[in-house]
Amino acid sequence: MVASPRGSPDADPARRGDRPAMATGTTSAVDLWWLPLGAGGHSVRLNGRVFQAVASRMSGRPACDLYHSALIVRTDGVSHAIEMTPVARGDGAGRGVVSGGAVGARAAGRMRMFRYEVRCWRDGVIPDLAEAVGGPRRLSGDTAVAGRVLTLVPSVPTPVWGRDELRTGEMWNSNSLTSWLIARAGLDIDAIHPPAGGRAPGWAAGIAVAHRAQPPGPPAPYLR
Repeated sequence: MVASPRGSPDADPARRGDRPAMATGTTSAVDLWWLPLGAGGHSVRLNGRVFQAVASRMSGRPACDLYHSALIVRTDGVSHAIEMTPVARGDGAGRGVVSGGAVGARAAGRMRMFRYEVRCWRDGVIPDLAEAVGGPRRLSGDTAVAGRVLTLVPSVPTPVWGRDELRTGEMWNSNSLTSWLIARAGLDIDAIHPPAGGRAPGWAAGIAVAHRAQPPGPPAPYLR
């Protein structure tokens, strides 16, 4: 396993104090953030680079940087941090946990260290946001789209992290959560890519599953 869903299994953003940077005067927004794999955790980043080097050699393509994605959605003057993370200690409701699943193997999910949680955290934080590459990508400023994303979060699939239980040809992880939400919200998922020279493993899995659930219609405009 390259890394836990979000860096160290015991990483608790409630202790870090990183606050999402939001554009002032913006009532509604859906912002995508790209964070380097293992941001803030040197061992996770090293493991990711080793994995990428081996995988690229086996597939005959150049090695590239790996990214984890997260969303910050603002509507009615309130922001929500949406991402997949390891299960942290303490009250899950206090950090906006809406669902979760096992990491690596379903049987392993009996232990907290092998579980992930999906957060939709009102006024929440995303660890190491300062390390995000390129700043936020504004996907939409439409109130209806922002509300739709928030409504969808509790219904995101929760297969085993790092496995391909849903038969998409790619493992399910934090990027799958993000791309599933974007696609299901009706945004133009095909216009969204990781930073130049980078990859987002799991991204295609989320798109594939979203399209199974609902045939894609005309996409909402993507704000660059």
